[in-house]
Amino acid sequence: MPIISGKEYIERINALQTDLWMDGEKIKGKISEHPAFEGIINSQAKLYDLQCDPTKSDLMTFTSGTTGNKIGTSFLEPKTKEDLEKRRLMTQEWAKVSAGMMGRSPDYMNTVLMTFATASDILSEQEKRFTKNMQQLFEDAKENDWCFTHTFINPQKNRAVLQSFFDEDKDQIIAAQTMEENSDGIVIQGARLLATQGGITDEILVFPAPSGAFNEKHAYGFSIPSNTPGLKFISRESFRYRPSSFDHPLGSRFDEVDTVVVFDHVTVPWERVFFYKNSEIAYKIYNESSYNPLTAHQVLSRRIIKIEFILGLTQVLISTINVGEYQHIHEKVSDIIIGLESLKALLLTSELQATIDKWGTMVPNSTQLDVATNLFPKLYGRCMEVLQQIGASGLVAIPTENDFSSPLRSDLDIYLQGAAENAENRVKIFRLAWDTSMSAFGTRQALYERFFFGDPVRLASKLYSIYNREDEIKHVRQFLQLDNKE
Repeated sequence: MPIISGKEYIERINALQTDLWMDGEKIKGKISEHPAFEGIINSQAKLYDLQCDPTKSDLMTFTSGTTGNKIGTSFLEPKTKEDLEKRRLMTQEWAKVSAGMMGRSPDYMNTVLMTFATASDILSEQEKRFTKNMQQLFEDAKENDWCFTHTFINPQKNRAVLQSFFDEDKDQIIAAQTMEENSDGIVIQGARLLATQGGITDEILVFPAPSGAFNEKHAYGFSIPSNTPGLKFISRESFRYRPSSFDHPLGSRFDEVDTVVVFDHVTVPWERVFFYKNSEIAYKIYNESSYNPLTAHQVLSRRIIKIEFILGLTQVLISTINVGEYQHIHEKVSDIIIGLESLKALLLTSELQATIDKWGTMVPNSTQLDVATNLFPKLYGRCMEVLQQIGASGLVAIPTENDFSSPLRSDLDIYLQGAAENAENRVKIFRLAWDTSMSAFGTRQALYERFFFGDPVRLASKLYSIYNREDEIKHVRQFLQLDNKE
């Protein structure tokens, strides 16, 4: 079948009837109508509708070489630099719908799956059928336009460096592990953390963390439908709070929810297993595939749209209260501009210096992407600081939509007007700045972006370790004639 519409996506997710819990209650009925999930599901549906827009077909889709169907561009394996550009532009087209706030829009996991599929020969080092399993999943995902959540992280019981080598108490399994293998498949018991959009996707992809040592029982990879028996999603509370886009302009539409995933003796069929009890494969599938550079390319493409939105919001905020003449305001906005243009330059340079890897995939240059990955958390933190410093007390003087429909309206119109906006518009602007930088939704976004690729200190250490600076060292030594022989 070809790409799906938003309506088809909603119908499919409703039909799954996943075992999803929030606030002590199991979600029943149509999940798309539940107050906590309605906003994000409708927002995701808009992405699928945009993909079906005939005026954008050339950008948003490509033609399958096996079926002739239209496939979403996020599944495209780049073979040329033009393919990389197309992937970037498609990601940014989708990101504009959510102002870059949907970190787990379908293109992210579609990219992850594509990078694993293109390097699936690695999986044959354990069993040949595992390569076929990955290739079949990728083909099914493309042809059915499936969406995925994923979980790579174990529960945080003990984060000591060597703990991952040790077995847990056999009477109390915490981190999901392989319990047994039988004729049907492997049996998984335990929990995993942080499946964003857990319970509202077709499938869940389960792999070990991209970095760190692997206990053999935790070194597995598989994908299963979200309604697989024994699979349960426990969601945090919703940050949507109200459906009002006036009161919560971002949270009401783009709160993706995060879930703890519980595997209660879940049987993963052999045809859905990619490796198990194999730490070497777990390491190789990340480090010998295009996973790192192509996921970083997708994420950076989205993040640029997010910073562009924040830059626009900052300037609207400035104009609303007429503070644009002050030099400290210029300095603050310049920090955002400098960061934004740096990210753009790094992204484009990564494409310009792209090369073909051993799997035949056109891979953007990792150095620029690693620099951008290290730069972004600092930039995003600065953006939040700038919004708070400019908005100041205005970020807490934010009456609700209902206040403007009450007898208070006449007071609000007088006392909350801006220099360039009436009171209602001024409050809309300030509520957007608040929802970006101060609300539960906004602070979750900041945390999410800070740790998106892991601990920032480890990311900096990785960059320090891999960045080639031999020529620079040689230049200094030659300049000082340190190696000249008498």
